[in-house]
Amino acid sequence: MPVHFAAAHGTLSSIWLLVAIPLASAAILLLFGRFTERWGHLLGVASVLASFILGLIYFFSLRGLSSPYRAASLNLFDFIPVGGLKVQFGLLYDPLSAIFVLLITGVGFLIHLYAVGYMSHDEGRRRFFGYFNLFVAAMLLLVLGNNYVITFVGWEGVGLASYLLISFWYDRPAAATAGKKAFIMNRVGDAGFVTAIFLMFATFGSVNFADVFNGVASHGAGQTTILILGLLLLLGACGKSGQFPLQAWLPDAMEGPTPVSALIHAATMVTAGVYLIARSNPLFTANLTLQTVVVAVGAFTLLFGSIIGGAKDDIKRVLAWSTVSQIGYMFLGVGLGGAAYALALIHLLAHGFFKAGLFLGAGSVMHSMKDRTDIRRFGGLWRYMPITWATFGLGYLSIIGIPPLSGFFSKDPIIESAFNRAGWTGWLFGSAALLGAGLTAFYMTRLFVLTFHGPKRWTEDIEHPHESPAVMTIPLVLLAVGSIAAGALFVYSPFNVKDWLRPVFNNPAAEGHEHIGQWWATGMTFVVVLIGLAIGLLLFRRGTAPQEQPAGPVVAAARANLFGDMFNETVFEKPGLYLTRALVYLDNRGIDGLVNGLAALVGGSSGRLRRTQTGFVRSYALSMLGGALLIVAAMLAVALG
Repeated sequence: MPVHFAAAHGTLSSIWLLVAIPLASAAILLLFGRFTERWGHLLGVASVLASFILGLIYFFSLRGLSSPYRAASLNLFDFIPVGGLKVQFGLLYDPLSAIFVLLITGVGFLIHLYAVGYMSHDEGRRRFFGYFNLFVAAMLLLVLGNNYVITFVGWEGVGLASYLLISFWYDRPAAATAGKKAFIMNRVGDAGFVTAIFLMFATFGSVNFADVFNGVASHGAGQTTILILGLLLLLGACGKSGQFPLQAWLPDAMEGPTPVSALIHAATMVTAGVYLIARSNPLFTANLTLQTVVVAVGAFTLLFGSIIGGAKDDIKRVLAWSTVSQIGYMFLGVGLGGAAYALALIHLLAHGFFKAGLFLGAGSVMHSMKDRTDIRRFGGLWRYMPITWATFGLGYLSIIGIPPLSGFFSKDPIIESAFNRAGWTGWLFGSAALLGAGLTAFYMTRLFVLTFHGPKRWTEDIEHPHESPAVMTIPLVLLAVGSIAAGALFVYSPFNVKDWLRPVFNNPAAEGHEHIGQWWATGMTFVVVLIGLAIGLLLFRRGTAPQEQPAGPVVAAARANLFGDMFNETVFEKPGLYLTRALVYLDNRGIDGLVNGLAALVGGSSGRLRRTQTGFVRSYALSMLGGALLIVAAMLAVALG
């Protein structure tokens, strides 16, 4: 059946307000300067709360639609009316965008509320909330666009806002460098996305979702074209979601304020790549090779991130590499196709709760410990920060998949689906996902134990660690509730995500074989998780020395990010630098040298010829005589020859 999105009407005809409200708030905060200093942060929080309330209203309105696709499309105005390319500035509100809207605005509101306390003494608080609102508005536009061009506009808006937020403390060299790194690496992925848009228009004559998906279904493109399109989109997705080979920017994003880390890593930017692949599911489902590439990227990245996370000592960087790994599970799910699309989205939603809680919990610890981040210098904080300890602990148990917390309901089914993929690749990718679960339990246990348990190891200048104020702990408690209940809610409640997303993923289930059953997968995963937890507990229950310890080759490699940065520097950065220097030399000595040389030749010759123009008649007569003699001599030579 052809894809068709009905025009929005009634309540859903105002979905543009979801983007307009936080965007207007950002404009007020950034353009009206000191006028908003006293109350700007309250406006920033209120705007996201308003979008969340509207999101709930639109969600229930969408549930009442009876169309097969349960979707409402709204075209606002002509965006690019150029020749044969007609692009509307249009929005699409369907089950997929609806759950992203609620995640972005719901978790985003809690992070904004937390930031009121976290940024209370920062001189740039107004500017911070302006950037924060801009980030939310751009992410909402990304998930609400009804064509790839509008999605790309939101995509670039998120990239701009992330640069502004990561480098918020621009007077710190590390923050400025991290912002530039994120911006540049994302431009690499964005080049793939925009090239895919050009190829879509050349192939299907349109960039609207419905037209592209119908073109794929009607075999309007060959398998090679679909493969190239999918790989280009995958490159863009890897950039935004920090997946291999464009993962290096994501941990460095920790240089921004902690609420930025929570917003980027939990509810917004890193989920954009997963959204892009899920939204483009008809295209990815049409090519098995393309699906295999996505699964391979996810499986490799989830192991890559979890290995590095086990060797980091900075509390936020451990969580950052954890995000790289957990997004790998989501890529694994969307790559498996069929019912696994919904499984990936369930994990994405659950991850939004427990990862936001973990990051904000890390910020609470830093707030108490004078912005220290080295977990080797913490210990025993559970006595001083009971709310942070409890909420962080629930997030920790959820991410490692302890039942009945949300991670158990979201990650275990992805592992089972990976094992049950057809052929030997099922065993390969399933084993990678299972090993990743054990590594996650290990490094998260290490993080939790070193931070909150064992003997205290902080220095004398930190006399009285204390609990954070209520404006910070209330969001922690609410996110902890999500860590507990979100998984079961998304799987078993009347609002379960699988049924809700059925109109979006209306393709047949991916072919597979039941290599292992559900209980076998759950049992194996639980045992592996307990092994990882036990190893972490045994090794670090008494703490660890604050000074640098001699490391074996595996730990040394993990601390060096498995040489990912070295690889990028050797393969891309240095050759690019040398090429740039060579081109500059060629420009200076070659092109400029040729141009300047010709100019000098003409100028010098003119200067010398000018000396013959003396103005004396005798000189001109002598010249004429000399010329006449030369002509006579030439004529005689010809005659005698």
